Amino acid sequence: MSDTPQLSKTDLHAPDVNALGATDQAPKILLLYGSLREVSYSRLMVEEAARILQKLGAETQTFDPSGLPLPDSEEASHPKVAELRDLVTWSDGMVWCSPERHGAMTGIMKAQIDWIPLSIGGVRPTQGKTLAVMQVCGGSQSFNTVNQLRILGRWMRLLTIPNQSSVPKAWNEFEKGRMKPSPYYNRMVDVMEELVKFTYLTRDRKDYLVDRYSERVETREQLSKRVNAPST
Repeated sequence: MSDTPQLSKTDLHAPDVNALGATDQAPKILLLYGSLREVSYSRLMVEEAARILQKLGAETQTFDPSGLPLPDSEEASHPKVAELRDLVTWSDGMVWCSPERHGAMTGIMKAQIDWIPLSIGGVRPTQGKTLAVMQVCGGSQSFNTVNQLRILGRWMRLLTIPNQSSVPKAWNEFEKGRMKPSPYYNRMVDVMEELVKFTYLTRDRKDYLVDRYSERVETREQLSKRVNAPST
């Protein structure tokens, strides 16, 4: 079952790149999930989301958190840390999907985010990029995790889109590894459409959108100090 039966390509509204005044280069989207279980509904959710993103013309990569060390327990040169950071740098936007455990995101999800720095070699790998947040629940619907992910997205200076997805009783929404037709599936598609649209709208304008007065002042002060520093 390569495609979800109720979805056809004509159902999706891929962005009109010309109308948006955007370049037609495929958006690059990184997807992160927050569970290592053999049957991981957050992983199945991002796999479903990746299919939709690809139908919308995006290029996707999904990071496997297996083997990722706890933050600060290894150097940033660790292969899994380097892989994650390279993917973040590669991406134009991200999807974060975590199960809710004890009323919060999982430690696996938080560890991935904690390994992403605000700056790498003077480059901000997340600033101005887009983000969509989703969660899966073992029981009744909750929004604790997506709310926490929004806070982290803001802290990472990501442009977090308004729409989001929260799937209750996730074990009942998947069959043979695929998400069943339902309003929850439709909401996930909504979120992916919106993510691609916002990525097209903001990607080419990222430098303008994140240009800050305080940082311009700081840059001028640093330049002044270097110019006026006594020669040795």
